[in-house]
Amino acid sequence: MFDLGWVELCWPGAPIAEGTSVAVLVRHFGFWSLNAARIVYVVQESPPVRRYGFAYGTLADHAERGEERFTVEWRPDDSVWYDLLAFSRPKHFLAQIAYPLSRGLQRRFALDSMQSMLRSSAPLGA
Repeated sequence: MFDLGWVELCWPGAPIAEGTSVAVLVRHFGFWSLNAARIVYVVQESPPVRRYGFAYGTLADHAERGEERFTVEWRPDDSVWYDLLAFSRPKHFLAQIAYPLSRGLQRRFALDSMQSMLRSSAPLGA
């Protein structure tokens, strides 16, 4: 979900556990920005719907103030669903003055993340 070419997860080997700090390195508008976050909770639910995921909240040096949750569900009808829920407000001065661009990057991330999940879950040889 973070293998997008313009977004990198720091540190991809970090454990998915409450309290783990991570960062997202984003290339946009000709420069890179590093945005730190901490996993605030993990989702792990059993049948009838198997659901796994996590949410992270932004830390002090993040350009936004908010939370983002990623979950994958395996439903009884054998369908698989990916859900991304985010809420935020601009925090950094540049994010505030470029609010429409900031929201555009968030929309782009959501769409690219969904495409990445589709690619990684496609049957072999498809």
